[in-house]
Amino acid sequence: MANRVLLDQDYPSISASQALWQRSLGLIPAGTQTLAKGPTQYVDGVAPKYLVRGQGARVWDVDGNEFIDMTMAVGPLVLGYQYPAVDRAISEQLRSGITFSLMHPLEVEVAELVRRVVPGADAVRFSKTGCDVTSAAVRLARAFTGRERVLCCGYHGWHDWYIGITPRSAGVPRSTREMTEAFPYNDVFTLLENLDETVACVILEPTIFEAPDNEYLRVLKRACEDAGALLIFDEMWTGFRVALGGAQQRYDVVADLACFSKAIANGMPLSALTGRSDVMRLLEEDVFFFTTFGGEALSLAAAKATMEELREQEVPARLEQAGKLLQDGYNQLAAKKGLGNTRASGLPCRTLIGFDAAVGDPLLQKSLVQQELLRHGVLWTGFHNLSFSHTDAELEHVLKAYDRALDALGLALARGNLAESLRGRPVQAVFRKTR
Repeated sequence: MANRVLLDQDYPSISASQALWQRSLGLIPAGTQTLAKGPTQYVDGVAPKYLVRGQGARVWDVDGNEFIDMTMAVGPLVLGYQYPAVDRAISEQLRSGITFSLMHPLEVEVAELVRRVVPGADAVRFSKTGCDVTSAAVRLARAFTGRERVLCCGYHGWHDWYIGITPRSAGVPRSTREMTEAFPYNDVFTLLENLDETVACVILEPTIFEAPDNEYLRVLKRACEDAGALLIFDEMWTGFRVALGGAQQRYDVVADLACFSKAIANGMPLSALTGRSDVMRLLEEDVFFFTTFGGEALSLAAAKATMEELREQEVPARLEQAGKLLQDGYNQLAAKKGLGNTRASGLPCRTLIGFDAAVGDPLLQKSLVQQELLRHGVLWTGFHNLSFSHTDAELEHVLKAYDRALDALGLALARGNLAESLRGRPVQAVFRKTR
């Protein structure tokens, strides 16, 4: 019988997942289209590999196992799976068409909505993926300033200008790699040492799992203004989540350009580049950034419905409240069990569970917690990405599952047998270059 969202079950049966995985080998490079969804991020041999259905904050895998999803498609599902207002908007638009030979009114309507809620959004351009718009923003900055160097902090996608500074830089020309340099978050001094008249832009995630120090973002903005460089916020994770208007609204700092995706359309593929009119105007003729699917109507209909729900239901406030409950609950459990090696940190709407290397390999600790959560009907990859659909009862279940998983972790640490406690291959590291 398939597992459900219950405590104290056996590990889920994943035979159908494993059979599909075998079919993918040699056919799909790395076996997955999205690294964060692939088997390297789960205990291989214990965790499911393929999901077929979602409802609210729950998912079902190909073997019929049910889980509370704490990842929510790696960011996009800010409202939840099969959210009625969004699905209804998609269905209604589908009856009229998907992509047309001329522009669609939704292009104007959704751009107006974005401008209404996002600070500094004088103009808006749509595309499909996050790296589409971060790359367009970098190109715009180079065109506007007449400079080439880029300073970055965070993860910004697979395009050459960024991926060239990561360990996965094969195929990127050396000249391109030399044009980008990373700097550490919340470190103003390192940034200022590298910010000069050759820098076109500073692009960063305004917050990742660490809040900005007092005045950090304001200092960045002033430094860019003084140097004649543009400030770009990569708001893939913060947009429409930490506040309706993203980090720019929450921290009252308006960047020259800002990039959005993920939560903007609750799972439909859409991204947006916003910013100053004098910079964005270069997209009219000087800088070429046009795509066949930029005006695809199903995603725009989803975005319109999503943004209206986010505003009417005050979703960011709910995410803050629910996230704090989960964050505080986890930390209280760890403290009660004497596990000073693990803690939930970050903004409440998206907290990270960290593990101290002083007591054991952090990836082995994470793998054991993940493995035990699967027994209790929780799908988890190390952080809490909450949606509006997560109920208080579901969050309470997650905390009860943590209670048991942390008991298992404490026992394995006491016995010194972390690796032996795993029933499959542990979670592997994923690069995240911020320096």
